[in-house]
Amino acid sequence: MPRAIIGHQFGPPESYALEEYDPGAPGAGQIRVAIKAAGISFVDVLTARGEYQFKPPLPFIPGSEYAGVVEALGEGVSNFALGDRVFGSGMGGIFAEAGLFNASNVSRIPDGMEFAEAAVFPVNYQTAWHALVDRAQAKPGETLLVLGAAGGTGYAAVEVGKHLGLRVIASASSAEKRSAAVAGGADATVETGAADWRDQVKAANGGKEIDIVFDPVGGDATELAFRTLGYGGRHMVIGFPAGIAALKTNLPLLKCASLIGVQMRGHAISRPEEAAANRIKVMELAGLGKFHPAIAARYPMADYARAMNEAFSGKAAGRIVLEME
Repeated sequence: MPRAIIGHQFGPPESYALEEYDPGAPGAGQIRVAIKAAGISFVDVLTARGEYQFKPPLPFIPGSEYAGVVEALGEGVSNFALGDRVFGSGMGGIFAEAGLFNASNVSRIPDGMEFAEAAVFPVNYQTAWHALVDRAQAKPGETLLVLGAAGGTGYAAVEVGKHLGLRVIASASSAEKRSAAVAGGADATVETGAADWRDQVKAANGGKEIDIVFDPVGGDATELAFRTLGYGGRHMVIGFPAGIAALKTNLPLLKCASLIGVQMRGHAISRPEEAAANRIKVMELAGLGKFHPAIAARYPMADYARAMNEAFSGKAAGRIVLEME
């Protein structure tokens, strides 16, 4: 029987257990997927700990990104065949060897992309695309400052930003992470946490102010980054693992700049057609070899606690992947 990582109460990864789990046959409009790889994000672990902004019902199987093979089709599903390589996302139910998913939310893996890459692709790249194209309305030639540039969404923002014709400045805390950002196409890097960080940003942009900030970090970094913006600048709030910032409202006024929230779940609910078009677009670009997710480490399913703890630490230069085989 297939297995899953299941928590009967919220807590640290060690409180979860690897148990037998069969999701059953797919219903109408669903497919059953033999999951081969799953991405592990900070939010996945935060949710598993019961510390995210919403708490799913128990028992709970963590995870939000997967890649695998179609092994059964529900009634009315005609756009997939048994054996198709697919990937997608969901809110839980992912750290398992099999899962049921709505066929309308599943995509075929582009040729040449392995399961591990596909597992960490959709959420990160759709978030970066939505943030820069829909919310920031980025224009070629503008400057993009990416915080947490070696993290999942940060690295995706570097690659998407370069594809859109932006000058990308990547902020990361270690030399290894800054090197990863450069490998993703960053034009310049700055050291997160450095006493002269704002001077580094200014120098990296030739003394000019920044047009767009991509902020998946939060905490003290948010106000510092907002202060780098110029007239009409846009600060994209993606997440806040470093804490929820308290930005003084005089700053947007004085800067004539905007603070803009980016949330994939809300986008999918409020504008499903736009969200679907984004998914198709980033998939198409991945198939053309434009985007390549950075993977820092791969763990077998039995090592889930170590993998989840590493993802939660934020120290990896790239994504952490759980492989089911």
